Amino acid sequence: MTEIDTLKAALLAEVAGAEDEAAIEQVRVSALGKKGSVSELLKMLGTMTPEERQTRGAAINALKTEITDAITARKTLLKDAAIDARLKAETVDVSLPVRSSPAERGRIHPISQIIDEITAVFADMGFSIAEGPDVETDYYNFTALNFPEGHPAREMHDTFFFQADEKGERKVLRTHTSPVQVRTMEAQDPPIRIVIPGKTYRQDSDATHSPMFHQVEGLVIDRKSNVGNMRWVLEEFCKTFFEVPSVTMRFRPSFFPFTEPSFEVDIQCDRSGPIVKFGEGTDWMEILGCGMVHPNVLRSGGLDPDEYQGFAWGMGLDRIAMLKYGMPDLRDFFNADVRWMNHYGFRPLDMPTLFGGLSQ
Repeated sequence: MTEIDTLKAALLAEVAGAEDEAAIEQVRVSALGKKGSVSELLKMLGTMTPEERQTRGAAINALKTEITDAITARKTLLKDAAIDARLKAETVDVSLPVRSSPAERGRIHPISQIIDEITAVFADMGFSIAEGPDVETDYYNFTALNFPEGHPAREMHDTFFFQADEKGERKVLRTHTSPVQVRTMEAQDPPIRIVIPGKTYRQDSDATHSPMFHQVEGLVIDRKSNVGNMRWVLEEFCKTFFEVPSVTMRFRPSFFPFTEPSFEVDIQCDRSGPIVKFGEGTDWMEILGCGMVHPNVLRSGGLDPDEYQGFAWGMGLDRIAMLKYGMPDLRDFFNADVRWMNHYGFRPLDMPTLFGGLSQ
């Protein structure tokens, strides 16, 4: 047996004995690497005579080819075996529930949902959204809205007052979103059609009241707006918001310093069951307050009441959310209880639209 035959037998035995991909790679390097046994034989070709190259050289090249083919075949076999072993070891129990994505687990707070729903309804009527600061001056919160000195709403039991500044003026946490009405009239020429959602603050707390709560107000200012226009806007809003084919509303005379005449608005409903149903029944429920904008408020906004008139309304966002979705306690809105959010919350990608349904 020649030297080449002996080397071939040894290398083929090593190839056959390799048990994993790392072992076969080691055999390849020892045989065909830069300093491998076969490579060393190939280096001798340059020193051979033409006659030796025809015989011994051909045998060395044949050895290289055979060893290369054997290593390739063994590597493929070992790779397939490794994949099979891995698949058996990494089996997946398809009966386990798939973990939901953050978009699926997350929930939109009902107040954010209600604001989006209101925005969708009034945007369809041509209204825009207006905002203002939570910390207000006494002027914008009271005086500009025709609250006379000594009015009960200015007292400590209703309003959160800050310490007086160097001028002796005391700012307040706004008790309603109405200051934005005056700020908008000062900054924008009529016609004005805005809705104003936002946080408000009063010293009160029980199952239906919170020190911090949410309101939405609407304001229309032009030359011809009237009570009839206001009634149509409010009826269309309630019908669309509560997603019923029709509503019956009742306007009762009331008093607000910033409107004249002023009305409390009731909506016909059925309260015989655990959930209030609108558009049916014989009961009545107060839903909002409204009225024609008082001339003094128009003057505070820099408008001439002999030229312009308008109407405004306001309602509690938390309250209409409770009525629409059957939430029994206002305090739950602020408890940050994830279980409550999972029950009453809304999917973040289900944006309310009039054509797709507000609370789809």
